[in-house]
Amino acid sequence: MLEKVGGTAYLTEISNAVATSANVEEYARVIHDKFILREIIKMSNVLANLAFKEDADAFDLLDFAERRLLEISAEKFKSEITPFKKTLKEVLEKYEVINREKVHLTGVPSGFPEIDVMTGGFQKSDLIIIAGRPGMGKTAFALSIARNAAVEGKVPVGIFSLEMSLEQITLRLLCMEANVDMHALRTGRLSPDEWQRISGLVGRISDAPIFIDDTPALSTLELRAKARRLKAEHDIGLIIVDYLQLMQSPKAESREREISMISRSLKSLAKELEIPVIALSQLRRAVEERGDKRPMLSDLRESGSLEQDADVVIFVHRPEYYGITSYEDGAPTEGTAEIIISKQRNGPIGSVRLSFLRHSTKFARLEVMRREPGEEEGFRKTETLGQHPF
Repeated sequence: MLEKVGGTAYLTEISNAVATSANVEEYARVIHDKFILREIIKMSNVLANLAFKEDADAFDLLDFAERRLLEISAEKFKSEITPFKKTLKEVLEKYEVINREKVHLTGVPSGFPEIDVMTGGFQKSDLIIIAGRPGMGKTAFALSIARNAAVEGKVPVGIFSLEMSLEQITLRLLCMEANVDMHALRTGRLSPDEWQRISGLVGRISDAPIFIDDTPALSTLELRAKARRLKAEHDIGLIIVDYLQLMQSPKAESREREISMISRSLKSLAKELEIPVIALSQLRRAVEERGDKRPMLSDLRESGSLEQDADVVIFVHRPEYYGITSYEDGAPTEGTAEIIISKQRNGPIGSVRLSFLRHSTKFARLEVMRREPGEEEGFRKTETLGQHPF
């Protein structure tokens, strides 16, 4: 029996190799590595068994494999059920600091103070829908947010553009930064001064942590896989999808069902990565049949689940586009856009007016802002619709 375990010589050898505290970190590393290897083996066996099934779906298995490998690499093997007492303690500690230090911006900044004072910034795990009819400037508004977050806030941003090419997105960001006419740039009509302005600003925007994917007809599974990689490699803090109706989801019985699956997938992605996801969306034509052309939640195209799944719904509305020359309060509409927050799960609703520079497709603050005594510098009094101020 003794010979089966190595004999007397082997027993003598291992008796002299007593573990000491001096090597405890190395022993812990070895144990941890073996644990990771066992988890990989278990995942591989499960994946192989699933792949042999007749009804196996390749895309579902790829999604499962990538998600599980990311969980293993992040050591996410803790229980998903958290005692309320623990959560309550963490939440109280977080918001005690926020209130003590008067932190008004708790999420990713949009770069527009009048919007940020209402939202507190775009929050982790939130799905934000930015909607509007064609020509309203949805993409321009989303790119303005991306630019502000990345350049000013140093927040890594992932842009998934299903409609515009990488070159078109880059041109827009460049023209917005330099405030030059995009058509003039594309047709060789820029002046020497404008070229000099572009050259002087290239360095600032080129260093911005913006990552662009222009794959057309992107599926929900492909987007999730790419977003996970961006999070793992670049720790992105914001995702923008332009636009939702161009995405594809497998196994959908109808277009309405497909949009529902896409919106739920985006909301799930926001929760998984713990970052805000902004998705652009088209509106029904019914909005143009109304006299004021002002969009409502019921105008969200093809699925009521967009309103349900979204934490925030923002409409981009330019009355000037429809020949409307003034707002209800008499203010001129020329060169402006109304940003309407029609839904906010955890905050007020209301509207903000911004300047819209068509030549450079850029959104900016209006030159003249109304302020009242006691307001913080840079913030206009928020006009909410029957809701408490943030």
